[in-house]
Amino acid sequence: MASSSAGIVTGLVTAALVTIGVLAHQASDGVPGDLGRTRATVSPAPGATKAPRDRRHPDALPAGSGTGERVVYSVDDDRVWLVGPGNGVRRTFGVSPGTVDPAPGVYTVTSRSNRVTGSDGVPIEHVVRFSGAEGVAIGFSAAVDGSASKPDPDRRTGGIRESRADGGAMWEFATIGRQVVVVP
Repeated sequence: MASSSAGIVTGLVTAALVTIGVLAHQASDGVPGDLGRTRATVSPAPGATKAPRDRRHPDALPAGSGTGERVVYSVDDDRVWLVGPGNGVRRTFGVSPGTVDPAPGVYTVTSRSNRVTGSDGVPIEHVVRFSGAEGVAIGFSAAVDGSASKPDPDRRTGGIRESRADGGAMWEFATIGRQVVVVP
């Protein structure tokens, strides 16, 4: 009797492992090959060259920064635009960049964290990550204490700091998959 019970258990375990393997294979077929990797799209970035700015309205959305709902970040101007339907700017604000800048290009929001400690040791909130460079994650965040100190030039940091109010607006707007356009 013991040997027939062992055979039944062995058969059930084998069937379970085969089922798990088939389900795992089916699940992996539906996952994009680059899931978790941050990168610019293959097409050249809108505004890859310095986008002309409206000198009378320096806070105006940069020309050539794409279309549709998106976040636009100007590395040179240290400014962000949250762009809604019809190319309407919902909000624009200045930011304090880290020491590592993202390359100009089109990205998507890949991860978010409500509260963590930044790479500079500062407690931060409303973290919206969209890129990486030089082994550093790059994203928008706000210091919990509201500080906006300059980053240590000897440390590689990718945090683009914004005020707490602007961080809250970014958190509401920039959900996973939202396009982020980086212009020079």
